Amino acid sequence: MIKNSKKDKKHRKIKSPSAFGVLFIIILTMTGLTWLIPSGSYSKETKDGSTSIVKDSYKESSKKLKVVESSDDIDRSKEVTVDGAKDYGYNNVKPGDEIELRRGFWDAFLSPIKGMSNKLDVIVFVLILGGFLGVVMKTGALDSALGRLLIKMKGREKWLIPILMTLFAIGGTTYGMQEETVAFYALVVPIMLAAGYNAMTAVMVIVLGAGTGVLASTVNPFSTGIAAENAGVELGKIIPIQSLILVLCLAAAITFTMRYAAKVKAGHYKEDSTGKPAVKTLDIKNVPEFTLERKFIIGVFATTFLIMVISLIPWGDFGIKVFEDIHQWLASLPVVGAIFGFEHGVPFGSWYFNEISALFLISTAMIGLIYREKFNEEDVSLTNTFLSGVADLLSVALIIAVAAAIGVIMQSGGIQDTIVHWGEKMLSSDWAKSIFGILAFIFYIPMSFIIPSSSGLATATMPILAPVAELVGSSKEIVVVAFATASGLLNMVAPTIASLLAGLAISGVSYKQWIKRSAPIMAIFAVISLVVIVVMGVFFH
Repeated sequence: MIKNSKKDKKHRKIKSPSAFGVLFIIILTMTGLTWLIPSGSYSKETKDGSTSIVKDSYKESSKKLKVVESSDDIDRSKEVTVDGAKDYGYNNVKPGDEIELRRGFWDAFLSPIKGMSNKLDVIVFVLILGGFLGVVMKTGALDSALGRLLIKMKGREKWLIPILMTLFAIGGTTYGMQEETVAFYALVVPIMLAAGYNAMTAVMVIVLGAGTGVLASTVNPFSTGIAAENAGVELGKIIPIQSLILVLCLAAAITFTMRYAAKVKAGHYKEDSTGKPAVKTLDIKNVPEFTLERKFIIGVFATTFLIMVISLIPWGDFGIKVFEDIHQWLASLPVVGAIFGFEHGVPFGSWYFNEISALFLISTAMIGLIYREKFNEEDVSLTNTFLSGVADLLSVALIIAVAAAIGVIMQSGGIQDTIVHWGEKMLSSDWAKSIFGILAFIFYIPMSFIIPSSSGLATATMPILAPVAELVGSSKEIVVVAFATASGLLNMVAPTIASLLAGLAISGVSYKQWIKRSAPIMAIFAVISLVVIVVMGVFFH
């Protein structure tokens, strides 16, 4: 008996933690670091509604700060204003109170609740998306349409990979398509499984496709756009460089994914998709009839996603005013403008998660209306079908909340600005001059982990590092490219990226397996980025 027990222990595998486990480990680690890393902050200024950091304004502070009235001459090492206390998570304080910046056990478990509050619009979108998909799947329309597509493409399914990846890359490079990709797993996962691939292939198509677009952001206003603005750089000087990176990285990503997919068809990598996808798989041998009702439903389905994409692209930043003009005209129509809500709505290009959540709700109601007779025949209500779909993506919504908790701890503990300050000091050192671009790229790797929001990271660091670049004889353009490529790279692998973990959860792919399979292509992306940055260092100075 003892011998068998030892043998069992020897062969027992250590189970890797789940996505929730990984995130909680990071949260607890960051909580501990609020006791070890000094707290501090930069001064901030607001111009034209945009808040930026003042260079050379960092000041280390005590772990306990006294709350005072709003003033321009406070001692930031010991004091904080009532409004400033909100940055540390204190909303109900008054002058004379004292706030504690060190986070504890209670804060670690409270942070996901605050993270859920911060990401509520994204979470609501994911839940409504789940309900929408549940209703669509119940009608059999998606199975019918995709099944016929794959039957027609028999033997040519592999060409779906470069087509889809290119479309996702366009979305990534133009408007930073990342969190929105969660909606597409329900479409791509069934296609790839029915085509003879696995769920990991679907993840590669979406994450590497959109990810290379974000990494090589050309006109993405949430990445290079805001970074160039804060650095005082003309976006036109960045677009050719980022376009080159986009072509090289996308070609590498497509080649990598197609080679992987070919090996999957040959019977390899069976261990890569051991989990059960949160979306219904497609049975290519039993494809439902593509009835007139289902054709209408697919029309609504496709139109919904098309409207979502169009509505999220910031057209005004590209000088395109047509959607604003149309919206103003509709809003000015007597009665009609008020009935349809155009008077207090926003035009395409200004939509975000609240608006697209409403879009998916409207589409759900339309599909329910089209399929109402079948719902009545099957004695299944539209509401129950919708709620069942919501339940399928509940874990995905919770992952988003827990991932956001990491930023809550960093900000409320006052250590986020301190880490930025350390990077500033490193990059302004005399020994860093010759390899400034490489060091900037390396600096943005951990910073992208700490501040997952690309716009937030650009706002927090560009006003500091862009002048440092010029000071050491480099260029501000290099800092922008280093920022975009490094943050884009981390967006595809960091466990703090809610959309990545949500996509993995929907696909039934473990985070550990994703890191294992994607490591080679991430190394290639890093090499391409660094080579371009080094070449830039020769011509931009």
